Amino acid sequence: MATPGPVQENLMLEPNKPRVLLAASGSVAAIKFESLCRIFSEWAEVRAVATKSALHFVDRSSLPSDVILYTDDDEWSSWKKIGDEVLHIQLRKWADIMVIAPLSANTLGKIAGGLCDNLLTCIVRAWDYKKPLFVAPAMNTFMWSNPFTGRHIEIINQLGISLVPPITKRLACGDYGNGAMAEPSQIHTTVRLACKAQTFGTGSPCVMPSSSNPV
Repeated sequence: MATPGPVQENLMLEPNKPRVLLAASGSVAAIKFESLCRIFSEWAEVRAVATKSALHFVDRSSLPSDVILYTDDDEWSSWKKIGDEVLHIQLRKWADIMVIAPLSANTLGKIAGGLCDNLLTCIVRAWDYKKPLFVAPAMNTFMWSNPFTGRHIEIINQLGISLVPPITKRLACGDYGNGAMAEPSQIHTTVRLACKAQTFGTGSPCVMPSSSNPV
């Protein structure tokens, strides 16, 4: 995994590659974040964001060497005075696509309520919704079926955020039911199909070459 340095240097573009910002919030499903980063890195320039809670499950050392992981600690590390770069704004401008996987119940509630108290939610609050933003929720079945969740999903849908629905399986807590994050391959396929013919800020169509592994 690459380490954060000067923001502008780290956000330089690779020609003809779409720019994907992958983000993880605090769910056990974040153990699959490394797999997600590797799949997307096959065709896109990837930057990653993790909340403080997500870092309990994300193994930084396992991420691809060219993927820079930004955390809350990086948010203001380069900011000293008015006019200096603000990381959540720089990342918002840099990215063509944002994918939050996993999206925890807590972060879903924050986004739906307009709260922005960490790097991830600040990026979402500043997001240009003409650009795709996908979320893949992950939570306990009872949390997923809670009435608040339905309201929050409706709100983010109104913003234009695309949902990659959770799946039914045995959850980490031992319960069986709906609420598990979709598999990384399914998240990847959903983004590919939705963005295949779209042109992004790089000036090139988001053409996803076929992966060597089936998705």
